[in-house]
Amino acid sequence: MKFADRLQQLPKVSHLTALQLWDAKGQVLATLENKPGQAGSLAVYAALAALYGGQITPAAAALGLEWYAEHTADAQQFPGKHPNIDRLMAWAQGSEAYGVKLVAA
Repeated sequence: MKFADRLQQLPKVSHLTALQLWDAKGQVLATLENKPGQAGSLAVYAALAALYGGQITPAAAALGLEWYAEHTADAQQFPGKHPNIDRLMAWAQGSEAYGVKLVAA
């Protein structure tokens, strides 16, 4: 399934302004904003967090890579082009879980 089709199946994120990713020490690692160029990633990460108890686990990261579909292959071919996918690729290979905080509009 293509990424655009997957996005249509994910819960809407219009009620969010952002999403923050936290490490185990409580440090903010990244903030995804609900704006063009990041809204799709916000939807993916929010849906993964909903499925995995408010965290991005290695299993959640692996599922996210499936959801990004054709963009995952592009990220593998061009590291740095898709930082939100690069992050999931690294996390899928690890053992840590990362917290997710949703920021309401």
